[in-house]
Amino acid sequence: MIKYLIVDDEHIAHDIIKGYCDLLPHLELVQNCYDAVEALECLRQQPVDLIFLDLNMPKLKGFEFLRTLPVRPKIIVTTAYREYALEGFELNVVDYLLKPFSFERFLKALNKVVNTTPTTSPTLASETTVENSVFLRSNKKYLQVTLSDILYLEASGNYTKIITTESTISVRQKISELLTTLQFDQLVQVHKSFAVAKNKINSIEGNRIFINDFEIPIGKVYKLNVDRMLE
Repeated sequence: MIKYLIVDDEHIAHDIIKGYCDLLPHLELVQNCYDAVEALECLRQQPVDLIFLDLNMPKLKGFEFLRTLPVRPKIIVTTAYREYALEGFELNVVDYLLKPFSFERFLKALNKVVNTTPTTSPTLASETTVENSVFLRSNKKYLQVTLSDILYLEASGNYTKIITTESTISVRQKISELLTTLQFDQLVQVHKSFAVAKNKINSIEGNRIFINDFEIPIGKVYKLNVDRMLE
């Protein structure tokens, strides 16, 4: 479970962010804070994993607040001010969302959170289930897929099937797009329609790869990728 805090002086911003978060599993709102002072008091009582942080707030500005934190959770900046982006990345924020932002852009930022190794975040540090995972849309809902559970990908037109140790998930993305989304270095494309998790391979025989009870073909164009795995 990712525990999060919204720090923003605009009520509508809270509604939008919480609405987006409610669409996703494993997210728990700790508190709505309307200025940084309120957020500081909340953090003294309850550690969180993630803060959605506005910059232009009364009493204490967003980055000023961030610099006061002895232990920093993951930070996603949500602001209408593009000019502060460089300063944000110097402070190691996970992502910088310019208002108004779409759900797709929000999801991309959140996937960065779940794919970064927790260092100072006290709750995430004890929960390995949210590490190395990604949220993907399947059948009108969003599922959190643990990357280490993936056996292989199989293309099917504009869709791609993700075969995991537990289930098969179908997403509306071409296999090339999905490989970019996942950014998982264990996945190697071995055919125009297949990519395999190299750490899940049982054996390679001729132009076939065997993973558990599955048999995946090796395409001629992609044989070099397989040869590199064997070096």
